[in-house]
Amino acid sequence: MNPLKSILGTIVSGFVLSIVIMFVLGTTGTVNPWAFWVWMHVLVGITWIGLLYYFNFVQVPAVGNALAEANSGGPGAAAINKYVAPRALLWFRWAAVATWLTGALALEAMHTGEGSGFVAAFTFQEGFRAIGMGAWLGTIMLFNVWVLIWPNQKKILGMVEATPEQIAKSKVTALMASRTNTLLSVPMILGMIAQGHGLPF
Repeated sequence: MNPLKSILGTIVSGFVLSIVIMFVLGTTGTVNPWAFWVWMHVLVGITWIGLLYYFNFVQVPAVGNALAEANSGGPGAAAINKYVAPRALLWFRWAAVATWLTGALALEAMHTGEGSGFVAAFTFQEGFRAIGMGAWLGTIMLFNVWVLIWPNQKKILGMVEATPEQIAKSKVTALMASRTNTLLSVPMILGMIAQGHGLPF
């Protein structure tokens, strides 16, 4: 049986390979909670931000082009809106939650000696300012996903009843929230990387 024929088999195989690599590299045999949660945070964070970039760089322009061509006999955006967008939004919104939760667990595993790494980051304590800035931006982005993007996308995609006027307004709100998240993702990633590697300049 080829595990690459299903996405679940592919992901499970990826974790199995990772465990094998850890043993080949010389695992200590004990779990490092901070390193584990950072690994999970990066993994689900790539999923979240990758889908954010997909929406902004690929899907939104493609839907615009498809709608323009529909007036001249093109296929329109129905297939994207019916089959692609709902699935992408499912992974997008839950990857956002998983990213925030694994980030919170990674922060908590960064003990300060005096208390919670989570609290230290969110209150910008010394040694936690860069990651704290990234954590706050990630929290704002999570809010945008669940409070602005997802409820409005449900109207756009016809998952909930909405008038044409409400749909038009939802398109603007969802787009602006998504673009805001794209903007915030750049300094958010800077904060995450700066914590362990320093600022780039």
